[in-house]
Amino acid sequence: MIEREIEIVNRLGLHARAAAKLVHATSAFQSTITIAKDGEEVDGKSILGILLLAAPQGVRLQVRAEGEDEARAIEAIAELFADRFGEGQ
Repeated sequence: MIEREIEIVNRLGLHARAAAKLVHATSAFQSTITIAKDGEEVDGKSILGILLLAAPQGVRLQVRAEGEDEARAIEAIAELFADRFGEGQ
């Protein structure tokens, strides 16, 4: 299991389009992926779960992956957040 804290840096936070990109990325991995905010943990492959986190810019999320491709999954997720979900803001 690998866990990493990731800050939301894009201006609009984890909105619908960003959540869809995140689910698209996480679904490519076999590992179980969970994302937590303030103790509330959701399935990282569920767009509804991710949207329910209502995570704005500046929030730090705990992202956990467990499985044979966990390292690649965490890196891909971290890159997506660092790239601001391709939004440039």
